[in-house]
Amino acid sequence: MRKKTHYIKVIILSFCWMLIISAQAQKQKQPTYRGKKDNLHVYLLIGQSNMAGRAPFSENEATAIPRCFLLNAKDSWEPAKNPLNIYSTIRKGAGMQKLNPGYSFSLEMLKKHKDISLGLVVNAKGGTKIEQWKKDTRFYKEAVRRAQEAQKSGTLKGILWHQGESNNGNPDGYLEKLKDLITSLRKDLGIPNLPFIAGQVNKAPKINEQIAKLPQTVPHTAFVSSKDLKTMDRWHFDQESINIIGKQYAMEMLTLRLKADNKR
Repeated sequence: MRKKTHYIKVIILSFCWMLIISAQAQKQKQPTYRGKKDNLHVYLLIGQSNMAGRAPFSENEATAIPRCFLLNAKDSWEPAKNPLNIYSTIRKGAGMQKLNPGYSFSLEMLKKHKDISLGLVVNAKGGTKIEQWKKDTRFYKEAVRRAQEAQKSGTLKGILWHQGESNNGNPDGYLEKLKDLITSLRKDLGIPNLPFIAGQVNKAPKINEQIAKLPQTVPHTAFVSSKDLKTMDRWHFDQESINIIGKQYAMEMLTLRLKADNKR
């Protein structure tokens, strides 16, 4: 009887080890980017809750985006799928991360450029003020560090910024702070004319007016309007609106890139 029991235990343990080994093997086989550095166009997505993602996403939107990769917790590439802010090193709880503009931005960019892949570095956190993103803060350092990691296998093409809700009560000097942030990021990432696009927030005129002045203040920048968009609450855009914002980011980025190419 003892021998039989021992034999059963050995079988069970062996089966468990087989499952573990199989799971590890599957994980190792997970597709990653292995193409040329120049063919992986990398974008850094930073800001607060709308960039982190608060809108719900559909079952279809939960599937991996073809030719799009997400920088994960190990600073390596894996197929990108929602929620895109899940590997942010500064984020709030995992359950809070939902649909952000990066999803529709990626689809639109890949539609226009069929010969490249996209790499997303998403490092946002809800409820943050622009002061928390200035040079030498933890948020700033992590954004730069992860973007630099991505540059080892891809080519950084631009930055998407969506923030301003938390500065609505104290909007003075927002544009100047944004200008300083752009200058610092471009310097530390080693790309003087790196395209930078800022998104307007919901019904915050004093902040939005300053964001709209960005293209006239800083070269190679643009902004995305929040006019006529809808929210689920005071600040968070709904599913349709967040996808509209993402497409607008893509259109502005394509325009900035075209202007830069024409000047070469």
